[in-house]
Amino acid sequence: MTRLRALSLAAALVGWSLVSPRLPAAWRVILQAGAGALLVLVTRAPLGLRPPRVRAAMAERQPPASVPAWLLLQIPVGTVWAEEAAFRAALATAGSRAFGQPGGRLLQAMAFGLSHIADARATGAPVAGTVLVTGVAGWLFGWLADRSGSLAAPMLAHLAVNEAGAIAALTVRRSA
Repeated sequence: MTRLRALSLAAALVGWSLVSPRLPAAWRVILQAGAGALLVLVTRAPLGLRPPRVRAAMAERQPPASVPAWLLLQIPVGTVWAEEAAFRAALATAGSRAFGQPGGRLLQAMAFGLSHIADARATGAPVAGTVLVTGVAGWLFGWLADRSGSLAAPMLAHLAVNEAGAIAALTVRRSA
């Protein structure tokens, strides 16, 4: 019965994807949001929005001595600019010249993921998971750079991710 329910849900979602484009946009948004919420309730799907392990790990981490310097200088300049210039600009260019654009994007993404091994070890995060997640992020940032023809797009995305994570960590730490 569990397999039948899962297959039925999959079929219904695929069917919805064929029907929903025909609906007026306003109705589609309302119906999709409502259906998503209803499906979460019916399946009792965990959303993982407040996982205790992540919150505990965030609460244990010590923020830098100067939070303003961290948020206004270290993250935007020392991390985002430095990594985007090095990986998405320099390495992607060299890699694209050597292996073509898809190969260059893959090379910079893999190097970006592997470059976070030391960070994972320093924070006690799982190394393989960190490398995988940051590698995928690097590929997406590279795609943004290629798609937009500018380093600004991946820089803004990277900045948003890092600043949001920093603010979340500070918020959790203060409420703990």
